[in-house]
Amino acid sequence: MTDTYYLAAFIAISAAATFATRVVPFLFFERHTEHPLLQHIGRFLPAAVMALLAIVFLQRSANWSASLPGLDAILPGLLVAAVHLWRRNALLSIAVGTVAYMAIQQSGWLV
Repeated sequence: MTDTYYLAAFIAISAAATFATRVVPFLFFERHTEHPLLQHIGRFLPAAVMALLAIVFLQRSANWSASLPGLDAILPGLLVAAVHLWRRNALLSIAVGTVAYMAIQQSGWLV
């Protein structure tokens, strides 16, 4: 199999698998949207995922051996929260936090 066919097959299979993982829950749980367990999961899972992502980010990205430990990651995180509470726009808050984090990392400030 040549590299082009291998790459095309890989992309097609990956796309099909991704599509299937997105569609299957809607097919199986379509009639059970009023179930208390699904309502509970729908209410609390997004916040739990965001908290987990924030914890992993702080653990892996922050410089805990700096003179101000962790501030290089905590400061952009607080900025994301403030912008999101102010404008209620997820894309804007993510962009502002990313720019702030990269500016701190690239400038060497707080390291």
